[in-house]
Amino acid sequence: MLRSSVRKLVRAANGDLGSAFGPLEVRVLEALWRRQASSVRDLQAEFPDTAYTTLMTTLDRLHRKGVLGRVKAGRAFVYRPRLTPDELQSGLVEQVLDLLVGRDRRSMRPVLSCFVETVGERDAALLDELERLVREKRQEKKPS
Repeated sequence: MLRSSVRKLVRAANGDLGSAFGPLEVRVLEALWRRQASSVRDLQAEFPDTAYTTLMTTLDRLHRKGVLGRVKAGRAFVYRPRLTPDELQSGLVEQVLDLLVGRDRRSMRPVLSCFVETVGERDAALLDELERLVREKRQEKKPS
């Protein structure tokens, strides 16, 4: 179960949102990122083969997942993305790390070691960047 969840989130974090969301959810998210905000009726033109109620249910489901915000406008809701595509991807990466690391500090060492080893084997410049980021984070955490 955990392995499957991690795999799905890793694919999603790499840009394959279809592994974390359904195909229609992905299309709706992409449409809203282009439009910034929209009601079901406004979106309907982009989804001619999708029933109005199916589109409405999909928007509601994305809202309940926390990906979309909504405000009442008359009798309808206007939906807008809560996250940019990059922010969504970062959030998915955080979920992967949370699943891998958990709350136990001892479980972090093997994950971190594997991460550093993999990065080092693939890209020395990226390893330098990782080191720079660690130094910056330490500076931020130092008491003034």
